[in-house]
Amino acid sequence: MFGRTRSDFVSAPPARGPRDSFSETIIRVVDDIGPAVISVRRTSRTRDLYDGAGSGVIISPDGYALTNNHVVKGAGRVEGVLHDGSVVPAEIVGTDPDTDLALLRLNGRGHHTAELGDSDALRVGELSIAIGNPLGLQATVTVGVISALRRTLRGDGGRLIEDVIQTDAALNPGNSGGALVDARGAVVGINTAIIGGAQGICFAVPSNTAKSIIPDLMRDGRVTRGWFGIAGQSQELSRALVRRLGIGVEGGVLVVAVSPGGPADAAGLRVGDVVLKLEGFATPTVDAVHKLLTRERIGKRVALEVLRDGNLVKLDLAVTARPEKANA
Repeated sequence: MFGRTRSDFVSAPPARGPRDSFSETIIRVVDDIGPAVISVRRTSRTRDLYDGAGSGVIISPDGYALTNNHVVKGAGRVEGVLHDGSVVPAEIVGTDPDTDLALLRLNGRGHHTAELGDSDALRVGELSIAIGNPLGLQATVTVGVISALRRTLRGDGGRLIEDVIQTDAALNPGNSGGALVDARGAVVGINTAIIGGAQGICFAVPSNTAKSIIPDLMRDGRVTRGWFGIAGQSQELSRALVRRLGIGVEGGVLVVAVSPGGPADAAGLRVGDVVLKLEGFATPTVDAVHKLLTRERIGKRVALEVLRDGNLVKLDLAVTARPEKANA
């Protein structure tokens, strides 16, 4: 016993073998995408003090970056904290409350970038990796799966964000605006929301939604959508009425107000009318109307099928660009 050291009684750790493929995938994605994920800091408009933070994803070498609208809403000054810790000023290029997305432009060039992937190709159950800055902890990585697809989430502007991605990759305050990445290293979503009190229920705005609005944000600073000037609410129809008229829909949008001088007013829509179809597409809810009022319909005339006093009426309406803070 005497003359022996502690090392004689402690076995050496086993030699480290190769990492498993799961770990290798995550490490590769983080190495590729991590440098493109930034922290977004903001000051208030009234005082030059930091009053909020979130995350962002750089999508071009010249500094364009995506984040959430709610991260920069009401900001006085915005900065980006890069992967190496350096701080650069950021300009808000455009915002879209309806999708809770915003586009920033960071100072400088030659930034690390991430590629926006095809969110329509996602499958439930595949790997998802969230990268962001929760609670100020920069470059935090969490891992989960795609829990569900085509969820809907209400945006700041009141409209539903369509096709939202649900994941159980853990998100916390500060993750907003960060990247949701697939196993191939493509950004498939911009992390946007969690459900308070729940665990493992988190949401991201699809990358394809982001790609569809980026040109508008670059050009106009906002997304232009169609409008025809009503306030409405969903209205179910009686089965007897549906059978009598043979209309093939079970509900529509009850018109509760018409904007004076707006497209609906000019087309002859009245309070009490129920809008059943727009261009042949059923409109069972106000959100269904919103979904049909795309930029492509602005300046065009569309056919409406309306229920009025128990009878079907067809109207012709000219869609215009939606004013800011307007309803349908």
